Amino acid sequence: MQSTQMQALSGKEVEYIADSISNEDLLIKQLAATAGSTQNSTVHQICTQQIQSHTQHMDALVQLLHQHQQYAPTQPQQ
Repeated sequence: MQSTQMQALSGKEVEYIADSISNEDLLIKQLAATAGSTQNSTVHQICTQQIQSHTQHMDALVQLLHQHQQYAPTQPQQ
């Protein structure tokens, strides 16, 4: 079994993850607005399930950033 060492994320990777977090947050807000305004119980239930799913995605992305934070360079790379 090989041990793997975590490496620092590149600036592009951090930007991609930050954009993904933003997108997940936007989806959560849109789903919450839809769930709050619908009279259809099926639509409300689906929106609620999707909110939970996107919240898990966002939490996983944030956790990934925190795990890699200790490996981030302390000085900007040129």
